[in-house]
Amino acid sequence: MRLSRYFLPVLKENPSEAQIVSHRLMLRAGMIKQSSAGIYSWLPLGFKVLKKIESIVHDEQIRAGHIPMLMATMQPADLWRESGRYDDYGQEMLRIKDRHDRDMLFGPTNEEMITDIFRAHVSSYKDLPLTMYQVQWKFRDEIRPRFGVMRGREFYMKDGYNFDLSKEDALHAYNRHLVSYLRTYERMGLQAIPMRADGGPIGGDYTHEFLVLAETGESEVFYDSAVTDLTFGDRDIDYDSVEQCQAVLEEFTSRYARTDETHDEVVFQEQVPEERRRFARGIEVGQIFYFGTKYSESMGATVQGPDGKPVPVHMGSHGIGVSRLLGAIIEASHDGNGIIWPEGVTPFHCGIVNLKQGDDEADAACNQLYAALSAAGLDPLYDDRNERAGGKFATMDLIGLPWRITVGPRGLKNGVVELTSRRTGESEELSPEEAVKKVVAIYEKHRTGRGF
Repeated sequence: MRLSRYFLPVLKENPSEAQIVSHRLMLRAGMIKQSSAGIYSWLPLGFKVLKKIESIVHDEQIRAGHIPMLMATMQPADLWRESGRYDDYGQEMLRIKDRHDRDMLFGPTNEEMITDIFRAHVSSYKDLPLTMYQVQWKFRDEIRPRFGVMRGREFYMKDGYNFDLSKEDALHAYNRHLVSYLRTYERMGLQAIPMRADGGPIGGDYTHEFLVLAETGESEVFYDSAVTDLTFGDRDIDYDSVEQCQAVLEEFTSRYARTDETHDEVVFQEQVPEERRRFARGIEVGQIFYFGTKYSESMGATVQGPDGKPVPVHMGSHGIGVSRLLGAIIEASHDGNGIIWPEGVTPFHCGIVNLKQGDDEADAACNQLYAALSAAGLDPLYDDRNERAGGKFATMDLIGLPWRITVGPRGLKNGVVELTSRRTGESEELSPEEAVKKVVAIYEKHRTGRGF
């Protein structure tokens, strides 16, 4: 993409309505525009990152054996009356009547709908286990939406649901999700710590939230600092192995890490050495639940068991805040000049800055770099505007591309361009061919079966 042809409405000044870094930078970088309180349009740059995050989520769900689908956003209220949640959910639910005076709602979550789908089509234990998921827009009418996409009313979310014959099978599904979520967040350049949490309106005896530590987080968290030393890395896990998935759960949840809702000060003091006790704030980016037969019993979701008798299935649900993750990544990765995207989610892999637009040699070199990077399967952004160099650098820093290649007549006389890391600020002079080769090598480990 050439910047002269792209829609990137950047702002020089900080918007007065933005209270936290991610909201401020998303507005300044031309990623979103507010439509109404807590509801945003996603402009091209923001939309590219949103789809990058969604692609990683799909990769890791499919790797874990989960099946993608898409449910309706508008749900009949009668399903929620069956489960007993229609009156309990509160004013966050957007309730609507259609033209036939039927009660409808804009789905804040989909436990009822997926259970209805399951009970209509699955009748035998032989069809289990089964896990399906979707990535879909949802709506919760927050009383005080704030912090941009971090606490909006309309949001993009991955929600998955497992159906199993027994509690043991369902807890394996729970562990499998924990493993897949650890992989998902690390691919996005995040350390998301699983913390024991409260079930809230969804319910469930087993539940962990995944939180990214950040000063602007809405949750108070208490944890053993040893949990921040854990990384999943490139280990190969067999998702069908109960033992392997259980081992990962124990590794990442055995140390104390809880939100304020489940914090136990006595246990905290007893289990965690004083020098490792930490109190901080965190941004919730996902949650997993096991809630047993709560929905299957109330809604009649049963299968014929091995003995021929009907058995209510055991269920769990698992969510990732796809749109919220953009804010969380920015909160965790920025500096005074703007965003610093991790390579796994960057909207463009590399920026090309032409210091002297209109110079035949510089124009030709930039065009060749653009073609070479594109041919290697990367997506570069070429700043070909007739702007001063300082303005071009400021734009690149603001939008946060991890790597920048700077091309100017002086360097080209010596046969070199400048490759700069956004994260460290370090630059090195390389031939154009070497610069392309290095950028391609950096991104090689981020390639997947679904591409970038």
